[in-house]
Amino acid sequence: MNTNNSNNSLSQRAAVSTSSPLPGGKATSIAAALRPFVESGGLAGAVTIVANREKILSLDAVGFADIAAGKAMPPDALFWVASQTKPVTAVAVMMLVDEGKIHLDDPVTQYLPEFKEQWLAVEKNEQHILLKKPATPITVGHLLCHVSGMPFSTSIEQPTLDMLPLAKAVRSYAMTPLQWEPGTKYQYSNAGVNTAARILEVVTGSDYADFLDERLFGPLGMIDATFWPSPRQVARLAKSYRPNAAKTALEEFTIEQLYHPLADRRRQPMPAGGLFATTTDMLRFCQMLLNHGVFQDRRYLSEAAVQQMTTKQTPPELSDNYGLCLSTSEGVFGHGGAYATHMSIDTKRNLILIYHVQHCGFIADGDKAHAAFKQAAEELFS
Repeated sequence: MNTNNSNNSLSQRAAVSTSSPLPGGKATSIAAALRPFVESGGLAGAVTIVANREKILSLDAVGFADIAAGKAMPPDALFWVASQTKPVTAVAVMMLVDEGKIHLDDPVTQYLPEFKEQWLAVEKNEQHILLKKPATPITVGHLLCHVSGMPFSTSIEQPTLDMLPLAKAVRSYAMTPLQWEPGTKYQYSNAGVNTAARILEVVTGSDYADFLDERLFGPLGMIDATFWPSPRQVARLAKSYRPNAAKTALEEFTIEQLYHPLADRRRQPMPAGGLFATTTDMLRFCQMLLNHGVFQDRRYLSEAAVQQMTTKQTPPELSDNYGLCLSTSEGVFGHGGAYATHMSIDTKRNLILIYHVQHCGFIADGDKAHAAFKQAAEELFS
């Protein structure tokens, strides 16, 4: 499907706010900075928010939620935020740390005995694998900063990542040899974050998704945040796009990592990447973190917990700057998602930037749209 022509012909009615660039190339609005990427056919559409601790400074929707239908991107579009689920999971776990029910230095085996029989692969090729017992036990903290030694996922999490109950998925991780000694190497791992969520279930006796609804989504007012979008919510779901085979245009495709229909309750919540949410949903979450664990006069996390989440927790000898399910560097922390969603929180500038798109790759200059958004936001609101 060639969408370049439809992008150009419809772009005039596909933005909530528009304006012309200022002389010297500075944009007068976020929409003005992003419109050229829609017009070039490189970006299908986006919803962006710039905010501070107290309020929204800019909310913009540009381009299309559905290019073929000519449907403009609405400000309340729903997105699969994918790995932006990870910091949500980490907040839930840190609530229990605050309550003294979990400690980051606790070995995983304290909560999940199946990990007592886990092995470490020290030598492996097509003909054999040599195993030994790891010298260091995996801790809860290892799980949340990707140094557990676990792989990204296991072979039974196929054909999609969301069909195994959490307890069964985690049991498969315990049966899979570690790739490295815990604490010695950063390896991005859905398995680790899912395991942390399973510990939450064991400690609280609650289902992971129920805990989030009761302790986070409901109180924060994240009204659309869900692992099972209803048919009415799916109608607001931004279509996913990727380059066609010739890399000349964007083509629509279905989220491949997830089972469909999305409302099917046989699907599992997937703590490492299953969440759907609006941009304003995620803003409330980000404002809570920027406000040191408080949102609208209600405390969700202690300041100490937020500090741990948002500063480097990977071992000092490793170059990777990762907190607890958050990338972090010099007062800025955040996380992205598989389909190019991103959120960042700048504590020095008191600025939250949220960029929601649904792209698995780009054509033309579409990959530069995020940087253009960030530049415009900093010029306009810093």
